[in-house]
Amino acid sequence: MIVIGEKINGSIPSVAEAIAKRDADFIKQRAIAQTEAGATFIDCCASVPEAEEVETLKWMIECIQEVTDLPISVDSPSPDVLIEAYKFCNKPGIFNSVSGEGDKIDKIFPEMVKPGNEKWQVIALLSDDTGIPKCAADRLKVFDKIMAKAKEYGIAPNRIHIDPLVEMLCTSEDGIAMNIEVISTIRKQYPTIHITAAVSNISFNLPVRKLVNYGFTVLAMNYGLDSGILDPCNRDMMGLIYATEALLGQDDYCMEYITAYREGRIGPVKK
Repeated sequence: MIVIGEKINGSIPSVAEAIAKRDADFIKQRAIAQTEAGATFIDCCASVPEAEEVETLKWMIECIQEVTDLPISVDSPSPDVLIEAYKFCNKPGIFNSVSGEGDKIDKIFPEMVKPGNEKWQVIALLSDDTGIPKCAADRLKVFDKIMAKAKEYGIAPNRIHIDPLVEMLCTSEDGIAMNIEVISTIRKQYPTIHITAAVSNISFNLPVRKLVNYGFTVLAMNYGLDSGILDPCNRDMMGLIYATEALLGQDDYCMEYITAYREGRIGPVKK
């Protein structure tokens, strides 16, 4: 499972305060904690007005790179900001994100094929100028258009993380059936593509949210989810991910699960 650590995001009040105060130690500690917990990427989102975003992301990226070698998921709704901010990264990471909306793809995909950028990846949301499609068939139409663009620019499927856009379970009439249809269809069509999700979206407005998040993660992984935007410092979630990979035959002889336990990343906190 590709784990995109979500804890350095200006939409989180404590992170917003640290950004406003330029509290570098706070940002660095969050980067260290996520690295030690087993994250694959560190997401970096400023959530400030666009006029301030590039400068803020530069400061945040520099803080993160002082304490970890993990690649960064550069997170902004603006493609223009992404095009400037990714240049501050020491190594290839993830553009977070594009969608079928406007000209986002036609701004970001050309950056991904520039010399030296061939290892950059991208998160692609299944929405377009009409908003978030309400049914699986319409989301898959957006997906087809995204993949046609990827082919046009020569971007391989394994550089793309498709986000089916998980929405609140409490407003759904059919549970996660639509998400499962989208995930399983994409996985069958493109075995090497990545499928990601902001896992906690599923549980908004529900009590004991972590239980819903855990259930969704297991079910989605069974149908092809192999990437997630989540809190790697949640030991129970990480343990569940390692266990599910082992149960699905994705962890030979359970070695990754055993290693994570021996290194103290899952299970009871060792004293």
